[in-house]
Amino acid sequence: SKGLFRKKKLIMIKANVILDSSKWKNKIKNPKNYFKKKLHKLSKIPLFKKKNQEFSILLTNAKKMKSLNSKFRKKNKSTDVLSFPIKNVVKNDSYIGDIAICFEIINKRSKSSNFSFEFDKMWIHGYFHLIGYDHKKLKDFKKMAKKENLVLNYFHKIN
Repeated sequence: SKGLFRKKKLIMIKANVILDSSKWKNKIKNPKNYFKKKLHKLSKIPLFKKKNQEFSILLTNAKKMKSLNSKFRKKNKSTDVLSFPIKNVVKNDSYIGDIAICFEIINKRSKSSNFSFEFDKMWIHGYFHLIGYDHKKLKDFKKMAKKENLVLNYFHKIN
């Protein structure tokens, strides 16, 4: 009976949600629960099965995004999403980095589509940066966009 009562380690993708702007609650009532559901759905896609990852996501405003963009990218303007991947991931540590998303930009874009679609588009983009994708070269951009669209289409059932 060795290990009979030992807790089974859950393999999952987990997001630590930090709400820095109350405006988000007008569009997503419970951001933590929203992510729990989306990440559960993500784990059903073969590419993301058996992933043990954790990241933080800061849901913030344009002023904070401008400050972060200025500090880390030397660009004195707000932006939609910023990703901060952990450069040297320690073996057996599932923490992959941080994402920050700007409410005002997502909200403005959602006028021609819908908020959850635009929001999902941004955090998925940020997540792909955390797991090693970038879009400095056109071929990398295409590869990243294809995978992002695969996830987005799965979430929103777009044909």
